[in-house]
Amino acid sequence: MLTKKGKYGLKALVHLSGLPQGQLAFVNDIAVKNNIPKKFLDAILGELRNAGFVQSRKGKDGGYRLARLPSEIKVGHVVRVLDGPLAPIPCASRTQYQPCEDCDEAICQVRHMMLEVRQAIAEVLDNRSLADMRDAANDDVLAGIKYQI
Repeated sequence: MLTKKGKYGLKALVHLSGLPQGQLAFVNDIAVKNNIPKKFLDAILGELRNAGFVQSRKGKDGGYRLARLPSEIKVGHVVRVLDGPLAPIPCASRTQYQPCEDCDEAICQVRHMMLEVRQAIAEVLDNRSLADMRDAANDDVLAGIKYQI
């Protein structure tokens, strides 16, 4: 499940992707426009800066901007930086694999299902960029999803 940290980080990056290239945004403006606690956003933007997604400038004319084009930043990479592996359980992770102590992985149906889940999540997130998120109309996205009850 995406944490608030991951959600807020993505919201901030999408916000920055909507600005003219190179334009800086104040943390407070990002926080207010996206309903994110400013102190939490400060910490998240620090992590995003350390990971190379954003650049910052201090001072009166300072703020944050994307370090690369929105089309070059994949959502999956951002989620992994902020929230860790995409896999729902450690034995299904590609980047932080940990074996389970309570089952035989070769025949564990739970692991096999979670490997499929992890792959489906990665397929979506690794093929979508911030530009895709920014430009997607919610109605178009929701129209493509069929709910089964």
